Formats: sequence, structure tokens, C-alpha cells
Amino acid sequence: MRWGAVVVAAGRGTRMGAPENKVFLPLAGRSVLEMTLEAFERCARAEAVVIAAAADEIGRVEALVRAAGFGKVRAVVAGGADRQASVKAGLEALETEGALVHDAARPLVTPERIEACCRAAEEHGAAALAVPVKDTIKVAEGGMIVGTPDRSTLLAVQTPQAFGRLELLEAHRLAKEAGASATDDAMLFERLGRKVAAVPGHETNLKITTPEDLLLAELILQRRREET
Repeated sequence: MRWGAVVVAAGRGTRMGAPENKVFLPLAGRSVLEMTLEAFERCARAEAVVIAAAADEIGRVEALVRAAGFGKVRAVVAGGADRQASVKAGLEALETEGALVHDAARPLVTPERIEACCRAAEEHGAAALAVPVKDTIKVAEGGMIVGTPDRSTLLAVQTPQAFGRLELLEAHRLAKEAGASATDDAMLFERLGRKVAAVPGHETNLKITTPEDLLLAELILQRRREET
């Protein structure tokens, strides 16, 4: 199966408290977005990348891609009003049979985990990186705890997530028709009764959301450099 990736970079990241989109923030001498794109450049299974960017940042993203020489980036498209719309725009610009969807704010993903996600999707139809939760999770209503789910059944999902491109486009279409929203693409498959394979991810594949996440990412990258 030929694989391409939609890298979603259109969010603003208000929790970061930065004056600009967090994907442009520096990380180990490069931007968060550059670090993310580098992982896909190094992954043999991903042959094409489409970036979904904010409409007013397309020129900046295109300039970044040119300066860094990312040869797999085929297009930078305008994202939509929410994440679902941005992913859909990226999927429509891809031409590969398989589609990986990845948050640009997860710059520490490795080519090995991307490839593992592709293999699992080829075997099971769809796949997502995930890690077991470490904390005890509570269900609350009105500020009061009302239940405790079995932690052994819980996973914290990550990206990339991998699907057949046309199947995922159809899932997006049906969700839009139904007015259904989802926080990730696996949820769109789930609402259609489809199974999504859980592929072992890694705790280091964190999402840059707060300033503390940037500090942690720097430490992880430093450790990786020391280990090589």
C-alpha cells in the first residue's frame, strides 16, 4: 500500500500562551513543525506529505518547507474551522491509497512508530498509536466523582493514525452530514462500527501543548543525542 500523511498544523494552541502558532516555536535549534516533518522525511513508508495550515500562514509554511528542503511535501492547504475540516482538506489533496494523520505538535514521533502504524493498518484496516494510562482515571459529574473505570482497559491515544484514505474521507463525510464532531480520526471510524488497532506508542511522543511540554521535549532530544 502506498502511504501519504496529512500533517495538521492549523491550530493556534492557546494553552501555550505564545504570540504565534506553537508549531513555529523553536525546539533544539529548529521549529516544532520542522522536527515533525523530518520524521516523515526519514520514514520510508511515507512517500508524500500534505500540510494543513492556517490560511494566513500558508506562505510561512511553504517558505519553511523550501528552506529545509523537505522533498516529500506535495502541498500546503488551508485548514478549516476545526480539526476535522483541516484533516478533510488534507486528505482531499493526497493521492495515496493509505493516509496517515499526524498532529504537527507531536515532533518527537519516530520513523519506526510511523511504519508500525502503517503495518497495523494494512493488517487490520485502521490503526492508531496509543500508550497505557498511568494514572487512575475518574468519571465526574457536577464536580463530584461518580465512577472509576478499569485502568487496564484504558489507553491514551496518540498520532499518527492510519487508514485507507477513501474510507477516512467517507467517515468524514458521514460525520459532517450527521453533525458529529470528534477529537481524533479514530473516533470517526468508531462511530461507524469500525475497529481501530491499537499500536504501541511511546511516552516520548508527546503533544506540545504547554511551555512545560517544550522543556520536556528538549530533554528527550538531548537524551536521544547522548544515546547515539
